[in-house]
Amino acid sequence: MRKKMYAAMLGLATVGAVTLSSGGASSHGYTDQPLSRQKACGNGGIVKGCGSIQYEPQSVEGLKGFPGRGPADGKICSAGNGGFSALDQPKQPNGTAWPATQLSGGQSYNFRWQFTAAHATADFKYYITKNGWNQNAPLTRAALESTPFLTVPYNGQRPPWTLSHSGQVPSGKTGNHVVLAVWTVADTPNAFYACSDVKF
Repeated sequence: MRKKMYAAMLGLATVGAVTLSSGGASSHGYTDQPLSRQKACGNGGIVKGCGSIQYEPQSVEGLKGFPGRGPADGKICSAGNGGFSALDQPKQPNGTAWPATQLSGGQSYNFRWQFTAAHATADFKYYITKNGWNQNAPLTRAALESTPFLTVPYNGQRPPWTLSHSGQVPSGKTGNHVVLAVWTVADTPNAFYACSDVKF
């Protein structure tokens, strides 16, 4: 009888673990067009010394509701995850500029996400820094334009493994900027954040 009860309890524990692992924690993704900081750091990427983000560039997850809620100013690029704090720094760990994708103001561009696990999705939003923003400090809300330049509703659907959004790059930008992409999950309290350095 004891053996049967133990087996039943073990079975329930296993089912519970599977159920938990299929929730929000299994939902991950990052942008690679334009190249995000986490992708640049990830999987033996072109930026070294980033810490634990190199093993899980898809895991930059924080509270949703940006800009009203979400990660604190100065911790937006890491989504407030202390282990990913290298992403918040204005320069890469070796002290040089982050790799930047070349863009032209007003051009059409395919913003691309890569997913390691799909999740029901509310929307995707893309923000960009203002002209004259402080490039020598971690990203803040005040440094970003107040409204996204591209919003893609997703109505609770699950994205494929690779998803591109065609949109127009804002005009009137010069020099170095950061594009912040926010993937808002529909059925958890969280969103995924990706900062990409770009140059006009």
